[in-house]
Parts: sequence; structure tokens; C-alpha cells
Amino acid sequence: MSIDGSAERRKQPPQTQTPRTGNGNCGISSMSLANRLRLNPNKEHKPDSYDDLHQLEFSPLLFSSLERYLPPTMLNGSRDLKLQYMRDILLRYSSESERTRVQRHREYRQKIISHYQPVHKELYTMQAAQFFVPSFLKAINENTEDSFRSIMAEPAPGIYTFEMLQPYFCELLLSEVETFERWVIETNFRIMRPNTMNRYGCVLDDFGLETMLDKLMEDFIRPMSRVFFPEVGGSTLDSHHGFVVEYGTDKDAELGFHVDDSEVTLNVCLGKQFSGGELFFRGIRCDKHVNSETQSEEIFDYSHVPGHAVLHRGRHRHGARATTSGCRVNLLLWCRSSVFRELKKYQKDSSNWCGECQREKKERQRQSIAATKLELLKRDGKPTS
Repeated sequence: MSIDGSAERRKQPPQTQTPRTGNGNCGISSMSLANRLRLNPNKEHKPDSYDDLHQLEFSPLLFSSLERYLPPTMLNGSRDLKLQYMRDILLRYSSESERTRVQRHREYRQKIISHYQPVHKELYTMQAAQFFVPSFLKAINENTEDSFRSIMAEPAPGIYTFEMLQPYFCELLLSEVETFERWVIETNFRIMRPNTMNRYGCVLDDFGLETMLDKLMEDFIRPMSRVFFPEVGGSTLDSHHGFVVEYGTDKDAELGFHVDDSEVTLNVCLGKQFSGGELFFRGIRCDKHVNSETQSEEIFDYSHVPGHAVLHRGRHRHGARATTSGCRVNLLLWCRSSVFRELKKYQKDSSNWCGECQREKKERQRQSIAATKLELLKRDGKPTS
């Protein structure tokens, strides 16, 4: 079965050599070995917040995440100096066309936000006690693997399910989305759909929910991802794409087999009344093996329950069966790590997370052991048959 690669593939910047630590524009001294970015983050360092800098070309979370990789000589420097240094690096890896696209999208969002009037303003700031069920909040506050596992099921390797959202939050978000969609029709405003595969639904970030969803990723999803998905950048998630999708007999009925443009995906059913629409999972794959065969142990189907979440790697191949009656609406948060994406360019082996890479590695090891045994038997003069 062919896979399109990604439901929303962003244009990747060209590969370049390791960036230097600065240039004349930012007042940083010339390149030295001591000023190279760290290979591993300084986990003890508490980075500055960049949330108040609204005109940055990149997400404030991206700067906070990248700061842990700064050379030791810079960690205690001023925020302005670190910001200039990191911005210079990011600009080296971001093409002019990509920056232009981002700027146009920012202007598009601002146009929506300046005209659309929210009906449930309480949604636009994180109110954890009103949004989440108590068991989920308790697990996040304890912030241990045991506390996370106490509320989760792992029905298949790498797929975690748990109760997450209160009905109150689901109802408010559904109402806000319906109001926004009516506004779009009434004003004849053209909106961007969540991705190339969904014709129904909307991007929540585009009409003001970006800050709240940033908090959702940073304070609630990243702690769990740090435990369960460290090998794909779970501890360095720094940006997101948040949206809702809608399925029904008069909307998108199903979703084809694909992988997400994310390192970690959160998928939560908001409602309403529906039949069908099961998710089907078929194994985790890197780019090289995305179209490889599915093994029997990788087959898993999941039935949605309103308020309940599914958390999985973005590279976990999946699709959605047809919604046969009613209407199903889901909240999706694609969580991304710029650090992992940069490091992945230089990785030749993905066997710590790709199922097919793991099988190939085991087969090479088996063949190596068999060859070693055969050589030992030959040396001892014993039959090799």
C-alpha cells in the first residue's frame, strides 16, 4: 500500500554544514571549538522565556528548547545575546521562501484574529482544572513514569490511550469551532484546511488558540513524551500544529493510510454521536521503509471514545475507517522537535524506533552469529551441516 509520506509535509531546508557560532551582525566572536552547539542538551539549565517576543520569525518555544544546546560559555549570557545567536543559526537553516511563507501565514492569521470574535474566551487560556479530568491532572502533577502508566493503557507497542478531556471542554471547543465555521461562511472568508488529506475541519492555531495549545504541548504532552518517546525527540518538542477534523456521511468519511508530519501525535475524540471511524495502526517506519509490509504483531485497531486520547509517534502508520453514521470530531496536536529533525539528517540508522530497521538489524546480527559459529566449527574440524 502506497503512502503519501506525510499528510502535511513542510518544505525541508537545504542541508548545510554545521553553523558557526555567530557573525558580525550579532556581535559574537568568531568561531571556536568552545562555541559550537552542544551535541546533547544541558538538562540542568533552565532556559529563558521568549513568550513576550511576538514578532519573532520562529516559535518562542523553539528558542527555549534550543537554548539548552548552547555552548557552556553562553548559557549565562544575556537573553538578547542568546536570542541573536540562536536566531542567526535558525536563519541559516531556513530558506528565504520558507520565511516568506511563514510571514504570509502570520499575516493570514492576524487577519482572522482581528475580525473573528470568540464566543468562549475561556478556551483561549489554559485552565487545566476545567479542561482535564482529575486523574490526568494528578498524573501530570506527579510527573513520573509510574504516574503516567497508572492512567494509561498500552494496547499495542508505542500506542498509549487514556481519559483526558472533561465533557465541558469538549462541548466548548465544538461550539467554538462551529461558530468559527459559520463566521467563515457568512464572511466568505477562505480558510486553510488542516492538511492535504482533510477537506473538513479547521486549524485551531489560526483563530487564536495557538498560545493555549502551546501550553498543552509544553506542560502536558512533552512530560509524557519525554518518558515514552525519547528516541524521536520527545523531550525537545518545541512547536505544534493544532487542528480539528470532522468525519461523517456528509463530510470526510475516512482517512487513508499515512504518517503524520510530527514526532508525537495527540488525537482526542471530542464527540459527537457516531458509528465507525476506528483508527487502524500498522507499525512505525522511517522514510526509507514507509511502504514496507506490515507484520502481524503490528496490526491494531482502536475505537474512539469522546474525551479519551491516543498518543503515538507521528511515524506510526495509521488511517481511519469510514464513519458510517453521525458525526465524529477529533482534536489533533502534531508535536514537533526541530532538534530531532536536524539530528535526523545525519543519522544512518533508525533502529531505535523504526520497526523495519529493527528487523533488518536483528537479521544482520543473526547472520553474523551464524557466520561466526560456522567459522569456529571449521576451525575445530567439525561437520558444518
